[in-house]
Amino acid sequence: MRRVLLSSIIVIIGITFLGRLSYLQIFSFSPDQVIEDPSIKRVYTYPERGYIYDRNGNLLVGNDPAYDVMVIPREVQPLDTLEFCEMLGIDTDTFVEKLTKARVYSPRLPSVLVPQLSKEDYAKLQEKMRKYKGFYIQKRSLRYYDTPSAANVLGYISEVNEGDLAKNKYYIQGELRGRTGVERYYEELLRGRKGVQYIQKDRFNRDIGPYKNGSLDTLPEQGKQISVTLDKTLQEYGERLMVGKRGGIVALEPATGEILTMISGPTYDPSLLVGRQRSKNYTELYNDTIANPTWDRSIHAQQPPGSPFKTLNALIALQEGVLDESTTIQCYNGFYVGKKKRGCHCGGGLRNLNSGIYQSCNAYFAGTFRKIFEKFDTTDDAMDVWENHMKSFGLGDYLGYDLPFGQKGRIPSKEYYDKWYGDNRWSSSYIISNSIGQGEVLATPVQLANMTAAIANRGFYYTPHILKKIEGKDIKDPKFTEPKYTTIDREHFEPVVQGMADVYKKGTARWLQVPGIEIAGKTGTAENFTKIDGVRTQLTDHSVFVAFAPVNDPKIAIAVYIENGYFGSRYAGHIASLMIEKYLKGEITRKDLEKKMLEKTLEHEYAKPYSGEEFKINERVW
Repeated sequence: MRRVLLSSIIVIIGITFLGRLSYLQIFSFSPDQVIEDPSIKRVYTYPERGYIYDRNGNLLVGNDPAYDVMVIPREVQPLDTLEFCEMLGIDTDTFVEKLTKARVYSPRLPSVLVPQLSKEDYAKLQEKMRKYKGFYIQKRSLRYYDTPSAANVLGYISEVNEGDLAKNKYYIQGELRGRTGVERYYEELLRGRKGVQYIQKDRFNRDIGPYKNGSLDTLPEQGKQISVTLDKTLQEYGERLMVGKRGGIVALEPATGEILTMISGPTYDPSLLVGRQRSKNYTELYNDTIANPTWDRSIHAQQPPGSPFKTLNALIALQEGVLDESTTIQCYNGFYVGKKKRGCHCGGGLRNLNSGIYQSCNAYFAGTFRKIFEKFDTTDDAMDVWENHMKSFGLGDYLGYDLPFGQKGRIPSKEYYDKWYGDNRWSSSYIISNSIGQGEVLATPVQLANMTAAIANRGFYYTPHILKKIEGKDIKDPKFTEPKYTTIDREHFEPVVQGMADVYKKGTARWLQVPGIEIAGKTGTAENFTKIDGVRTQLTDHSVFVAFAPVNDPKIAIAVYIENGYFGSRYAGHIASLMIEKYLKGEITRKDLEKKMLEKTLEHEYAKPYSGEEFKINERVW
């Protein structure tokens, strides 16, 4: 009996141990166990990053093969450091620094020693690497750009830093991730998922085969192919027109809010930020504080919008019932702010809504602005209504587009002016410059384009966005497919649209007509101030132009802003008309104008002896 009992106990204990071991190996496995086990080596296989195409299926960004020299610090054996460094094209100080950094990160996990070898370098090194224990070459891909344009939109990728590693456990040292633009915003779609192999090692640290016969290994998943809304041809053409000029161009498709082009000038070839020269090239671009090629003016440049803003004041006046199409206001070649006269270039005379728009009469819109404010019992009430109307066009706030945030511009509020003047100590005459898009109003090029799209649609817009398709499937994100309605009733848009059409037919842009295309537009001249030796000084005006076409079936809405570009029709207007013709016709008929805009530069303006910071000012303009 005792023998049976003892045998039973031994059998039960044995079964318990076997069961527990089986549970631990089969049911209680955790990936962390493999990571923490020093006898298991992980080898990663990196997928190709997703390709990026334009709206018409043209390739923008692809991949080229590249190779990283990797190191596992604890496996490194004594070597001829000088010979090894010469072979890799690095100095010994860099080698020691990189190896030390790799040891700090992890003695047993691989780190990048030398990134992004070319195919030629790889061919020279692959056979020789065998004699250097602890080092190996890992294949990955680098971005290849099939366009010299759109660097500000597409963005670039770079090696993860310590902050990235702390925030996201997916990444390991040496990996690449999207840093700006589309590459950053859609990083999780584009990067794919890396594969991993687990290799079992013996007590002599030799590879003896796949861990668990490879049952835990995973294959890499290639990044998603995406199509963006950009028109590659139009983007490249616009950047050519911007050579020698500073500013921004944004064009939208009014019916969808899709961004057709988003240009910042000056810009740079995105291929400069690829490969082993990336860091050097980026430093040079970033340190160019005069031209600022890495500063995206299309979403960051906040400037007074100038005369295009008059169209919104006209719409508000119509909505609030303070005037109609036949209401007239006398222009005496300007209007007064206190005792100071502000000039007008319309030639003076009696103006109504239509002529006020196409002649861009400052006096007419100053009078219109006063009428809006005089309707209400208090200035505060008037300001609240005016501000609400303006913000319904997407001004004064972030639009919510799917790119890293730019600037939100400014639509001033009553609280803003209370800080300047004190509560109940100001009136419409204090802020009358807002009537003509000067004063305290600020807008970015993308906001001006969106405002224009809302007018083209007669009262609504779609949030501007850059993503069109994922793996060939259209995107149906409500954020971008649901219309945002302005506070202005539809019927009030027609007289304003007619005035903008007359800008081309008989107004300030009458010499910019495009044969066969009916365009509605508005010229603008934004005053430009900076401080020189502490003195507020007026510089050459910025040139602004907004337009949409065709008038009754809008396919494109565009805003062009040129720093120090003189009056609105001189540079911005010419460029806008060329862009519209290029998009709608596919070719340019006015070759003389095209040649002029391709060759003309404003470098003489930018070379003038002032700080070059005038495009960043947020000063109040009177």
